[in-house]
Amino acid sequence: MLDNTDTTGLFQPLLSKAFNFITFKVDPRRQQASGGGSSRNPFDSQFDDFSNDPKFGSSGYAGETELVENPFSDPRTAKSASNLATKPNPYGAQPTPPAAPVRTPTGLGDYDPAPSRTQGTFKDPADDPTATVSRTRATLRKMFTFGGGGDDDQADRIIHMNDPIKNKEQKFLHNRVTTAKYNVFTFLPKFLYEQFSKYANLFFLFTAIIQQIGQISPTNKLGTAIPLSIVILASAVKELIEDGRRNRQDAETNARFVKTLHGTEFVEKRWRDVEVGDIVRVDNSGFFPADLILLSSSEPDGLAYIETSNLDGETNLKIRQALPETSNILTPHDVARLEGVLKSELPNNSLYTYEGTLRLKEKEIPLDPTQLLLRGAQLRNTRWVYAVVVFTGHETKLMRNATATPIKRTKVERQVNTQIIFLFGLLLTMSIICSAGYFIRQVSASFEKNILLQQSNEALSLFFQNILTFIILFNNLIPLSLIVTMELTKYFIGALINSDLDMYHEESDTPATARMSSLVEELGQIDYIFSDKTGTLTCNVMEFRMCSIGGIAYADVVPEDKKVRVDENGRESGYYTFKRLLENVKSHPTGPHIDEFLTLLAVCHTVIPETNEDEPGKITYQAASPDEGALVKGAASLGYVFTTRRPRSVSIIVGEKELEYEILNICEFNSTRKRMSAVVRCPNGQVKLYTKGADTVIFERLAPDNNATMLDATTVHLEEYASEGLRTLCIAYRDVPNDEYTQWASIYDKAATTINNRQKALDDAAEMIEKNLYLVGATAIEDKLQDGVPDTIHTLAEGGIKIWVLTGDRQETAINIGYSCKLITEEMSLIVVNEPTHFETKDFLEKKLATVKSGLPANFGVGTTVEDDDFMTRMGRYVPLSNFPKRKKPRFKKVTLTDVEPLALIIDGRTLDFALESDIAMTFLELATLCKAVVCCRVSPLQKALVVKLVKKNVADSITLAIGDGANDVGMIQAAHVGVGISGMEGLQAARSADFAIAQFRYLRKLLLVHGGWAYSRLSKVILYSFYKNITMYLIQLWFTLNNGFSGQTLFESWILASYNVVFAVFQPIAIGIFDQYVSARMLDRYPQMYRSGQYSEFYNHRSFWSWIINSFYHSLLIFYFFAWVYDESAILPDGRNANHWLLGSMVYTADVLTITWKASLVSDYWVKFTYIAIFGSVALWFVVFPIYATVAPMVPFSEELNGLVSPMFSSGVFWFMILLVPVTAMLRDYTWKFAKRMYFTRSYHIVQEIQKYNIPDYRPRQEWFRKAVHKVRMIQRLKRNRGFAFSQSESGQANLIRVYDTTRRKPRG
Repeated sequence: MLDNTDTTGLFQPLLSKAFNFITFKVDPRRQQASGGGSSRNPFDSQFDDFSNDPKFGSSGYAGETELVENPFSDPRTAKSASNLATKPNPYGAQPTPPAAPVRTPTGLGDYDPAPSRTQGTFKDPADDPTATVSRTRATLRKMFTFGGGGDDDQADRIIHMNDPIKNKEQKFLHNRVTTAKYNVFTFLPKFLYEQFSKYANLFFLFTAIIQQIGQISPTNKLGTAIPLSIVILASAVKELIEDGRRNRQDAETNARFVKTLHGTEFVEKRWRDVEVGDIVRVDNSGFFPADLILLSSSEPDGLAYIETSNLDGETNLKIRQALPETSNILTPHDVARLEGVLKSELPNNSLYTYEGTLRLKEKEIPLDPTQLLLRGAQLRNTRWVYAVVVFTGHETKLMRNATATPIKRTKVERQVNTQIIFLFGLLLTMSIICSAGYFIRQVSASFEKNILLQQSNEALSLFFQNILTFIILFNNLIPLSLIVTMELTKYFIGALINSDLDMYHEESDTPATARMSSLVEELGQIDYIFSDKTGTLTCNVMEFRMCSIGGIAYADVVPEDKKVRVDENGRESGYYTFKRLLENVKSHPTGPHIDEFLTLLAVCHTVIPETNEDEPGKITYQAASPDEGALVKGAASLGYVFTTRRPRSVSIIVGEKELEYEILNICEFNSTRKRMSAVVRCPNGQVKLYTKGADTVIFERLAPDNNATMLDATTVHLEEYASEGLRTLCIAYRDVPNDEYTQWASIYDKAATTINNRQKALDDAAEMIEKNLYLVGATAIEDKLQDGVPDTIHTLAEGGIKIWVLTGDRQETAINIGYSCKLITEEMSLIVVNEPTHFETKDFLEKKLATVKSGLPANFGVGTTVEDDDFMTRMGRYVPLSNFPKRKKPRFKKVTLTDVEPLALIIDGRTLDFALESDIAMTFLELATLCKAVVCCRVSPLQKALVVKLVKKNVADSITLAIGDGANDVGMIQAAHVGVGISGMEGLQAARSADFAIAQFRYLRKLLLVHGGWAYSRLSKVILYSFYKNITMYLIQLWFTLNNGFSGQTLFESWILASYNVVFAVFQPIAIGIFDQYVSARMLDRYPQMYRSGQYSEFYNHRSFWSWIINSFYHSLLIFYFFAWVYDESAILPDGRNANHWLLGSMVYTADVLTITWKASLVSDYWVKFTYIAIFGSVALWFVVFPIYATVAPMVPFSEELNGLVSPMFSSGVFWFMILLVPVTAMLRDYTWKFAKRMYFTRSYHIVQEIQKYNIPDYRPRQEWFRKAVHKVRMIQRLKRNRGFAFSQSESGQANLIRVYDTTRRKPRG
């Protein structure tokens, strides 16, 4: 029986377990596909490091779903969990209110986020089972939480309009932002953690500590502490300089001005001082200082145009609209009188969603993304807007997508850490052996017993003490200078990148920027590039280039090979100019077709014309679809100028005549219909149907009596346009009798008011009238690529880099761009994955993978590693892998695709969501790694990061690079080993979160092939050389120890020894690291295949490391025993004294400096002035500094061991003979091996070095000509499958928008 004691502690664990068991995550797509299944996606365990990342959500944000690991999930439990959310709370907690109705967003571009694990496909959040489970969790948390909650339990943010006192009471976050890596409080802990995670620094810290014990240390107490402090200080200075750049950028942003309401007028305030609840006025071209809710604007019905290129890279304008209840607030006095309460969702990272309500008096009005103005977006073509601040600073959606700068470790640094462990093992072995030698001599040697009178019973206690002594003696076997030399080299390589004029974009005054110079060598080892499309590969600027009307082709600029020619039958063929089109419209037989064609372009669209009062004759076209904007501008340039839009009509000017067309109905574009239609009444009263869309859907709806000759000619033109990578649309029309239209209009109106399946009813109604069309022609729009994109992609692919494009665009658009930018080539076979369910996706991928693998050579090397058949993997088939330790080793080996059929994988966002689940992910990844190109369409920002993580964690030794230009790319940029941001536009979030920033995608070519190749080669030499010079020096101590009875005596004076890595052996590796070029930039660009040397770590690997270590053993052995043989214990100096070990040490030191310097000259491939200074200056420095120091220091007194050494040393002829003989003998082996490698073990760069030196001509242009001929044949074959259709358009809301717009109304000034 229980007593009356408090049972809270007893029941809390049990209730917590029950709470987690009930409220696991339900995947609605999996439920639909299988009728139930596991609630926890085992594959998610591979991405657990996202769970605490603000970009991907954390507990406490509204609308988010927590994932609970539960291996015993059951769909019945899921059902009961969903029911709990709808039942009354028996414990009295307030039930979660139903979600507010969501208004249809308008002008959101063509981005439709694919469903992900945290976002279903439900139009109303209340219908989403995952949201239901979230509400269930919130309810149960209240039920089972003892002692109440705090601020974290608050479900909404309450903002009082025009009441700053109440808003301040809630202590909202300030609006200052920082993207810096450190601040005053975090610098020391973060920096020291980062520095001492390097094993070398950790080892030297240990050495410096034990060196303070006087009886143990044979060297000066500060011999390690001072150099280590210098190394750490130098690294700190470098980090502060780099972080200072970020702080300056942040300060500039925080100091911008915006107008905020004070009383009844707007006054300027700095961004950093803006607070939640402030009402701001943003003027045209201004940036939004925080996340705002639009109240009103200068445009009709509260419309506003914004550019979100900072967020998603898209330059086409988006449309936002204020609530009707606030859109009439047009003066400061009106907005000052506004009273109400805005209830907002809590801060979160979702760029495309928003929920809230605005209560004005007794009326509560729902808010949705249509009113949301995100920080970082820009107001365009709108005179002014009034808006209220809802999120500030790091709580804005933009900053929620900007996670803290991650600490990244390069592949080379990880290898260095591993090899430092090897060296520490070697050091420990040497110390134990020497200590054991001393132990044996102390126990058994007669000299120690009889002469030194040492007691053998103390030998055991001294054994462990001597281990520490020898660790100190040999400690620089691990090079302390290596870390600071690497950091210094990387910093200067970063500076060279920053100052490279070839990567400077003059138009935007933007240089390349190495924001994280510690990753420079990683640029030379990239295996996978993950790229955004819009704004990264393309400019997102559409231009009307060509058209086909009545079977005749016209072009803005006619290519030389397409100019009109007369064949043997006297018929003209080829492309005419647009100038000829203007002549044909008046006199040619196809004139009526041309008139109909241009009229359709000027009338059938959802574009809004804007005029500037300062420039009355100038019209700016606002288009949610960049394709439509290009078509309307094209028609205007050909004399059919769209001037006015009213709620029920549009006006165009043709010649000097103004024609008004009544817009009766609009059948909107969507991805299923692939077309858009407008039913219009012409000025003559005739009703016409104008239609534009994909050739596949237009051709099947043509009337039987269409001109067959014109159809064939148009088909040929479509194929030619597609071959140029242009986006094509077919243009058609038909006359509609009045009685037919009347009958159809009633059907359409009924469909428009249908409650259930409205879109399907509208599509069915459109199908009834879109028939018996007459083809007029076709258009060709160029989605303008950034300069040099095709050549860059082609060159990088030749370098063995696989390029994946992750875009939010539609599949047709992405494939079209893939062809035009040479990501997808004509010889590639496309694998298109568009499966509606989980199991169909799995079946399709497995079949395709089996087919692909069956065509590979037997020894191709594709497949999983041995680890994939272990116990953990077998258990993972039955129990979620999240219940076991994380998999540490990758599953797949890195493969080179040569002599296999080239493949391209195309997958859409919904199918990708299935493909990322645990039982399919590895199949998808294996298939993707066998493809030369991968295009993922309609993907969300989270999916981009997950795809990068999938490759990063499961492909062995692969280095990933992500490049993008918007906030939606930040996740993948920070998930990849190397992140590159496009910084051509001011304030782009991707560039500020990236490790490197460039202005144009084409600069990636030089950044990787040249700077990356050089950086990897240089760092490899620096590391190997640093190991070599230190081990050569400190192994001499080992040989001396073997000769001195394991006494622990050092051969070198302490401060001379400490100066080795600071003065006499420091400039050689720096010169190599900064200036060396194993081949020139021109050769690296001409022969991108050399880039594979970095991908497969040819310059720096365990084999090369041990070969240099063995060479160090050889050189140190040679140096010491040559001198020991000459200057043994019986050597007599000219003044009659015996030669002591300090003289021997100084001579050996001299020979060592000469040998390692000669070695540096041998490995240097490119010499500049500093190389000569570093090589010869280091030797000269020793011969100048040592005599002065050895003479002056003992007088101080300091370094008394050197007293009287200068004269006998430098006056000895044997010394001068030996310092010539020993280095020559040591380097003879190195020269022989270098000759053998070049002659008998030739590598690709050896051949290119010969080509560069002797300027051997390249005969590849002939091969290129042949390749282009084959390319043309394959292109013709491919055209049978693809005609280049692509159309970017919002799928709903545009028809309603244009119905409320009237450009004839005068706009208020605000």
